[in-house]
Amino acid sequence: MASDPAAAAPRRLPVDPPPVRRMVARDRHESHRVSTPLELFFDLCFVVAVGQAGRELAHSLAAGHYGEGLQGYALSFFAIWWAWMNFTWFASAYDVDDVPYRLTTLVQIAGVLILAAGVPRLFATQDLTLAIAGYVVMRLAMVTQWLRAAAGEQGTARRVALDYAVGITLCQVGWVVLLLLPAGIRLYAVPVGVLCELAVPVVAELRKRTSWHPHHIAERYGLFTLIVLGETVAAATVAVQSAVDEHEELGRLVPVAVGGLLICFAAWWIYFASPVHHHLRTNRQALVWGYGHYLVFGSAAAIGTGLEVAVESAVHQTHISEVAATATVTVPTAVYLLAVWLLHSRHAKRGVLAQAVSPVAAVLVLGCTALRGAGVPAAGLVCALLVAVGVLIHARESRPAGTR
Repeated sequence: MASDPAAAAPRRLPVDPPPVRRMVARDRHESHRVSTPLELFFDLCFVVAVGQAGRELAHSLAAGHYGEGLQGYALSFFAIWWAWMNFTWFASAYDVDDVPYRLTTLVQIAGVLILAAGVPRLFATQDLTLAIAGYVVMRLAMVTQWLRAAAGEQGTARRVALDYAVGITLCQVGWVVLLLLPAGIRLYAVPVGVLCELAVPVVAELRKRTSWHPHHIAERYGLFTLIVLGETVAAATVAVQSAVDEHEELGRLVPVAVGGLLICFAAWWIYFASPVHHHLRTNRQALVWGYGHYLVFGSAAAIGTGLEVAVESAVHQTHISEVAATATVTVPTAVYLLAVWLLHSRHAKRGVLAQAVSPVAAVLVLGCTALRGAGVPAAGLVCALLVAVGVLIHARESRPAGTR
């Protein structure tokens, strides 16, 4: 029987959006749910802001301004991550991919670019004006999406959408009011605003869970992790290239570059070692997992920042000690290992030995800080050993019982 050429042809992504449609919740058990080209474009644009925050953090750390740098990074990264996360979960439940949806998403992208432009001011003078302006643009665009969802839904689902719209709007009013406060008070008000933002999904979904798709959410988070790790590799590569061009000290730079690559390769390996979408069954599990990725994304991006500082330290271009420069790599690496273990690995591992590998590796990576100039390559070897031990344990557990 001859095969159908149309059936054998590869599936093509639509070029043009469908007609404007009513926005209603998608099926949570929809098969073959994957990320759209618009979502991938959204991620790439958001990583521009991540890169900006990372570069500013690197400058602050290299100059020894630890408090100001970490504070600016934590705040700017929260704004980027939170806007990305809210869009991602909304899209998982309500993506209709029509013209209004696409245009609203593009407005959110414009907002993150405004935020990225304001990141240097936030670090240099703690001027929040431009960063908050970009953030408010992103979040008010999200409000229009929720209002559209409310118009398409009925009953409890409509109430949930309205709760989101009202909660997000009130938070944005709060951020604008914050700009009117005296500079000395703003920093104390920022944590209140952050807590209010974090509370919106918790309160809104008490009535009913939105129909986010577990496999789609896991894929979206995985893709953003990939892009952030790619930004880390790119930042480290540029730093090494600049150092070579200016100082030509390959002997000092090669160990840092090799150690950084091993860390990045291991970071990719352990994140994707086992699927996690089966764990995302309830809102409680999903919220802990989703919120916890602030540490995963933030530490992954900070590894690249640390590698920049370590390269500059290797050619004596920093104002900090070798131990401090090494810590800019080992600390975020240890945080990443622990965060991924808590959110991913421990759900798939069995036995005390398997569960202990990642936490022990995190402690050993921190211990590499004391090795000063050799700390980064040593941390890279620890991460490589972590992957090797994990592979051996998995291979042993996969054997038939009689052959172990």
